[in-house]
Amino acid sequence: MPYSSLSRPLTVLCLASYEKGQAFMRQCKRSGCRTLLLTSRGLEHGDWPREALDDIFYIADKDKEWVLSDMIKGVSFLARTERFDRIIALDDFDVEKAAMLREHLRVPGMGDTTSRYFRDKLAMRVRARNENISVPRFCPILNYDDLRTFLDEVSPPYLLKPRSSAGTIGIKKIEGAESLWRTLDELGDLQSFYILEEFIPGDIFHVDTIVDNKKTLFSLVSKYGKPPLEVSHEGRVFTSGNVLRNSDDDRTLKGLNKLILKAFGYVRGVSHSEYIKAEDGTYYFLETSARVAGAHIAEMIEAATGVDLWAEWAKLEITPEGAGGYTPPVPKNDYAGLLVSLSKQETPDLSAFDDPEIFWKMNKKHHVGLAVSSPDFERTRTLVTQYTDRIYAEFFTSLSIPGKASS
Repeated sequence: MPYSSLSRPLTVLCLASYEKGQAFMRQCKRSGCRTLLLTSRGLEHGDWPREALDDIFYIADKDKEWVLSDMIKGVSFLARTERFDRIIALDDFDVEKAAMLREHLRVPGMGDTTSRYFRDKLAMRVRARNENISVPRFCPILNYDDLRTFLDEVSPPYLLKPRSSAGTIGIKKIEGAESLWRTLDELGDLQSFYILEEFIPGDIFHVDTIVDNKKTLFSLVSKYGKPPLEVSHEGRVFTSGNVLRNSDDDRTLKGLNKLILKAFGYVRGVSHSEYIKAEDGTYYFLETSARVAGAHIAEMIEAATGVDLWAEWAKLEITPEGAGGYTPPVPKNDYAGLLVSLSKQETPDLSAFDDPEIFWKMNKKHHVGLAVSSPDFERTRTLVTQYTDRIYAEFFTSLSIPGKASS
């Protein structure tokens, strides 16, 4: 039975505005927790692990957004008969929701202030810069004099980014001042929810971690094949692969990631952070998060290390803080690569991909996805390259990215 000061099973409330986190919920149930899910009414028929859930609650969403006041009232009503011990955000878009509920119900975990560093790109950049960590030059869309100075000092192109979106959703590449002012006019009163940032060409890396008691217990560095912005906006196959262990990239980014999570006050949980290595070799922090990576990166991590980040996150969350009760698994030291793409076929046939290194295949309509693993670093790179060419030739299609998140 999991820890409880009341000698009863812990009650874990999971928030999911997207269909994900099934492994997290299953692990909670295996650990003896009372496991509850709050999700959007539109996801009522989603592929939820109902066998692992004691109850599911639905909230109406307006334009795919939860009305936060309704959420607080609804969960507070449930609290009349439920004792919530943990409130877990399973997606980026749920981080603020979970923080608000923890603050309101006085449930342990990340509160409103810290959650800003894992959702608000402006808060991230200001904090990182104050800690002398390199970030691309940026300007909040607030004071127009400051914005004009930025445009004078920083050469285009620029990236206009929503402060609290996820991934590449809503990001626009701006070619110059005239285009920027026109775009800001279109945004109207929503301007302050954006930042302007210099565009730095380079390689994009991600670091995925498990943290407990402010210490990094697990860390894996990987590099995207094409920058996610290019993948989503220009139509490309999404790929990622682990970097060579103990390489300069590996050592530098693990060290930099520790600095970021310490500066942001991350106490425990999993995190996915992104960095860019510019053409001159400088590493810049881009963004971080307090959740398992999306785009099936978790499958790639498991292929390389044997570590299921969703399950380990659940184990960590239900272990008492500071008690030293959580021990991460010993990872294997293989390498893995990932490929994901939209497919022009509704049910693509991946049977011809039959190399023994294949660890995972996606089963989703109009999608193809593969994860490969091998002890040989070069073998994974070769397979990803070959498979990418085959996906372009046999399956690939693309759609324009939405201006806002959609489930």
